[in-house]
Amino acid sequence: MNKLRLTLGLASASLWYRRRVLALVCLTLTLSVTLLLGIQYLRTEIRQSFTSTISGTDLIVGARSGQLNLLLYTVFHIGDATNNIRWSTYQAMAEDNRINWLIPISLGDSYRGFRVVSTNDQFLARFRFGNDQPLALAEGAWFADLFDVVLGAGVARQLGHGLNDQLVLSHGGGRLSFSNHTDLPFRVSGVLAPTGTPVDQAVYISLEAMEAMHVGWESGVAIPGRTLSKDQARSRDYTPDAITAAFIGLERPILTFQLQRELNQFRQEPLSAILPGVALGELWQMMGQFEQALLGISGFVVVTSLVGLIAVLLTLQAQRQREIAVLRATGASPGLIAGLYSLECVGLALVSCLLAILVGAGAIGVLSPWILEHYGLQIRLRPLTTTEWWLLGSVPLAAFAVSTLPALNTWRGGRQQGFSGERQS
Repeated sequence: MNKLRLTLGLASASLWYRRRVLALVCLTLTLSVTLLLGIQYLRTEIRQSFTSTISGTDLIVGARSGQLNLLLYTVFHIGDATNNIRWSTYQAMAEDNRINWLIPISLGDSYRGFRVVSTNDQFLARFRFGNDQPLALAEGAWFADLFDVVLGAGVARQLGHGLNDQLVLSHGGGRLSFSNHTDLPFRVSGVLAPTGTPVDQAVYISLEAMEAMHVGWESGVAIPGRTLSKDQARSRDYTPDAITAAFIGLERPILTFQLQRELNQFRQEPLSAILPGVALGELWQMMGQFEQALLGISGFVVVTSLVGLIAVLLTLQAQRQREIAVLRATGASPGLIAGLYSLECVGLALVSCLLAILVGAGAIGVLSPWILEHYGLQIRLRPLTTTEWWLLGSVPLAAFAVSTLPALNTWRGGRQQGFSGERQS
């Protein structure tokens, strides 16, 4: 016990004496461990956020296309549909007794780079995300008037919009558009609560509003004299000719595969029906190779930092000959002196790991609102997972392993000093 205390005291004194040089090594190692732990942490959080984008929806139905394309434009608002679904097809699905609920969506327009999604009140009532969490309004109400609009939390936050603000939507899905529906401005009736999903990055209007906006736009641009004013638009009744896609919830989920097969073989028009969970898994698998590469690169960065630690210790070893001689003269064994190097390395690694946890927690606290605002991903502070603790614990073990080279050199040098001292006596 006394020997252990002596060893720890000597190691602490040695580290403090060389604090300036070793502080730089500790900083390098801290940044490396922060990178390694941060990438693993973000992998876990992004995957959780990614897979919880949509929940409780049994099928997504759209025009015939690949399942990834259908998932991307309906859930993530990326890309465009290859075609639309006829309204008669939607009505046929609504009459199917196996289907409990349907959420129709139509895409095509935008507002300052954000996708406009036209739907009905079923979207607010039935759409789920995360662990079967429902959507909620942070303020205001769901659209009731023909020209009401509900904003996602990210849109309202980034553009600074609030209730009763006037919006002019743009024709087409691009970030910049020179064709605007200036004759029919919308009023913000509500703002959705944040979800950490692409729902936050969209603007929601009714199916009827989408139809009213495009009266006189059949050629892709406004035809003078054919477009409607607000009063004219409100006096008409609108039934869509087509929609872009639909989310389906079944009365009995066991019938999912049966209905999927029937919809994929639908004779009236070519359709694709996909399982959101399967499509999300396929999309994440495609992204998995990239994230594994990032984790591997960060691991090499940590190894490089540990190699730098060896170089520093070997350089300092030549300057510690007098210290080693004094320790040998006071009775310290070669093993004790060699153990100092291992303790110093492990001590530096432990301090670096602790600092990495603090730096990572601070970075998440500062950057998570920005990530949510710009990328729609909710990164939360949470306890480390078992995998993350294993990664963190591997750093001191690796530091102990790399310390064996300078420790072995010190042990040999200490024995040689001991032998020469015995011969001189």
